[in-house]
This record gives sequence, C-alpha cells and structure tokens, in this order.
Amino acid sequence: MRVLIVDDEELLAQAIHEAFRREIIAADIAYDGATALEMDSVNEYDVVVLDRDLPVIHGDRVCAELSAAGSRARVLMLTASGRLTDKVEGFRLGADDYLAKPFAFPELIARVRALGRRTAEATPVVYEYHGVRLDAFRHDVFRDGAYIRLSKKEFAILEVLMAADGATVSAERILEKAWDENVDPFTNSIRVTLSTLRKKLGQPGIIETVSGVGYRIAAPGE
Repeated sequence: MRVLIVDDEELLAQAIHEAFRREIIAADIAYDGATALEMDSVNEYDVVVLDRDLPVIHGDRVCAELSAAGSRARVLMLTASGRLTDKVEGFRLGADDYLAKPFAFPELIARVRALGRRTAEATPVVYEYHGVRLDAFRHDVFRDGAYIRLSKKEFAILEVLMAADGATVSAERILEKAWDENVDPFTNSIRVTLSTLRKKLGQPGIIETVSGVGYRIAAPGE
C-alpha cells in the first residue's frame, strides 16, 4: 500500500508518516494542496490522508479535484471539526471516510487499511502460494506451517509479488509500492532485499527473475 499524507502541520505529518512506516505502509508527504495534486498526478496512491484546512489550495478543493480527475486513491479527510454538517460536506466532495482531530493512530491506521482494501477491489488479505502463506494484516509469513521472520522491506516486496498473482512486477513498480518517493531510483536495495528474502523463504525458490522485465512468483509446477 502507498499513501499520500497531506497536512500543513509538519510535526503531525511526520508523526503519521512514522506510524505508517512502523506498519509497513509506504507514505509520502505534501504540506499544501497544490503539491498534493501534483504528487497524485505522477504517483499511484491507494489512499490520500487529507487535512481539510490547507494552504495554497484548500483541502475541500483538493478532494473535489481528485474525484473529478478519476484518481484511484481513496480519500480519508482529516479535520479539526467533527460536526455532522462538515462530515456531510466532505462526503459530498468525494471523501471516502472522515476522521476528526485529535485522533488515535491505531484508528487512523485501521481506517487507511480498510480504504486500501477497497482500492484493491477486494484483494484477499491472505495470500498463499507454494506453501507460503502471507497475512497482510497480521504481518505474518509461514512456509509449510513454519514461521518466517522478515524485515519490513522483505515483507513489503513479498506482499507486492504475491498480490500480483503470478504476473511479472517491474523493479520500478516494487519501488513505487514498497518504498517512498525519497528512494534513489538507481538503488540496488531491491536486489539486496530480494536476495535475503529468497534465502529466508528457502527451497524450492518461489521468486523468479524475469530478465529485463522484473520479478514474479513462480506458477505452480514451475
């Protein structure tokens, strides 16, 4: 999952970013509405956590423009007001969920994950291939019943590949979904992380390198 955090309160935005990082959710930050619209136009986000009172372009207009542009991202609107009229207005503008400040981080994370499932069109929470079972919410990975301890990036890469259901995923796509915008596009992080991930998953290997294209989970029998 990749999330865009839009909030002009820098400390709060950074705190949300850190909370997402701990939950293996890749996230970027925009501090004003104009930057948020620009970032959404060039990146594929699953969820936008959108503060309502933003500089440059107000959050209401950002929400409306995302909806009008057909953005695939679900919008969770944040506001200092919990009045019913404000919530109704937010939904009218295209918001998918609404959370009043102050909020509890576990609730925010739960709501973002719920919206992410809707973005993914009911993609299953649990993936199973070749005896490997990945539970996206519990952050658990087992192979043939044995627990495998993975780092956050190892887990994120495996989740991206398993969610692709055997399709080849490019390195660029993996970077987009498992890292944030600050990653060096020429980094060898994917190759290094995949090497350790393959070792931990054991034999027979289930992650294939498709030369010049990317990576995929091998089909049964391969």
